[in-house]
Amino acid sequence: QGHVEESGGGSVQAGGSLRLSCVVDGYAYRRVGWFRQAPGKEREGVAAIETGFGTRRYADSVKGRFTISQDYADNTVYLQMSTLKPEDTAMYYCAADRRWSSSPLDRGVYSYWGQGTQVTVSS
Repeated sequence: QGHVEESGGGSVQAGGSLRLSCVVDGYAYRRVGWFRQAPGKEREGVAAIETGFGTRRYADSVKGRFTISQDYADNTVYLQMSTLKPEDTAMYYCAADRRWSSSPLDRGVYSYWGQGTQVTVSS
């Protein structure tokens, strides 16, 4: 059974930075994505990476501010978040899957999910 675990959330002021980590283990995942869910809102895709080719995809709301990357040796995918805004406040989830998808920011194409890590950005 696959295992996905996030860490690195916290509280930061607007304009600050945080780096989230996602350890994926148990399977050779083809795709890893970061999602977020704010209170009263649906879970939305933020960034995703195809682990084989390194292809990256970002939501428009985070382009130029967030960067997804991977470390093969540690089975870890990172989400570097910079120039954070109060609207980035949410629970952030990491997800992984072994199948290819043309919609890597679609939560429906992921089978394995972490428990989430909270990110709070104050103004």
